[in-house]
Amino acid sequence: MRGELTAALWAEALKVRRSLMPWVTLAAITLAGVVGAFFMFVLQDVDRAEELGLLGSKAQLTGGTADWPGYFALTAQTASVGGLLIFGIIVIWLFGREFSDRTLRDLLALPTSRTSIVLAKLLVAFAWCLLLLALLVLFTLVFGALLDLPGWSATSAIRGVGMVLLTGALTVGLATTYGLVASVGRGFLPAIGAMFLTVLLAQVVAAVGYGAWFPWSVPSLMAGAAGPDQGPGIVGVGSVLLVGLASVTATLAWWERADHPS
Repeated sequence: MRGELTAALWAEALKVRRSLMPWVTLAAITLAGVVGAFFMFVLQDVDRAEELGLLGSKAQLTGGTADWPGYFALTAQTASVGGLLIFGIIVIWLFGREFSDRTLRDLLALPTSRTSIVLAKLLVAFAWCLLLLALLVLFTLVFGALLDLPGWSATSAIRGVGMVLLTGALTVGLATTYGLVASVGRGFLPAIGAMFLTVLLAQVVAAVGYGAWFPWSVPSLMAGAAGPDQGPGIVGVGSVLLVGLASVTATLAWWERADHPS
């Protein structure tokens, strides 16, 4: 099993290295980091931003503060909403490309178990997403230092980075559901549709106050999008873990048992 998994991991890593997807996701996470820094720059001095032409005279920015806690909270919210899209695209691409490129039959003909193939895809996805998450944290630290934001302390930094990483990890877990949809739907489009639907529903459900009961809303609540007193609680976090575990289990079962015509 270990040898099969190692071979499957090597094959998946080779596919990633030979594609443009790593560069696309790198550009996306870099853009997210730059946008977060831009908002902090504007919030530092709104009048200055207007004078520089960076902000329209009728624009209004609320709900943020130009300090380290506020920047970490903004980054965590970016990891929850933007991360769901970026991480979701990664998982969808890893699973859906086998159907769109018509390589599934050749893949299943290899002397490698289907379980090893799915686990390799998931492990590559987790490593890829966590690397992007680490880069987002790095961008936050660098840009925050360049902006000379107030409120820095070891405690606030540990708490802020921990919140970003936890929010991002929960988001990665939710992204596994799109791998299941891409497998069952045999391609990209059903999974992309499911991704946008869950992102939309997450915002709506959180807005009406039931986000803690909808797993896809939990990362945003964890990041403080609904306020510091509107966390998801143990039930919300537990629901995300259950969804992730159920998605991985269902994906493994589908690839093991489902018929895969060419």
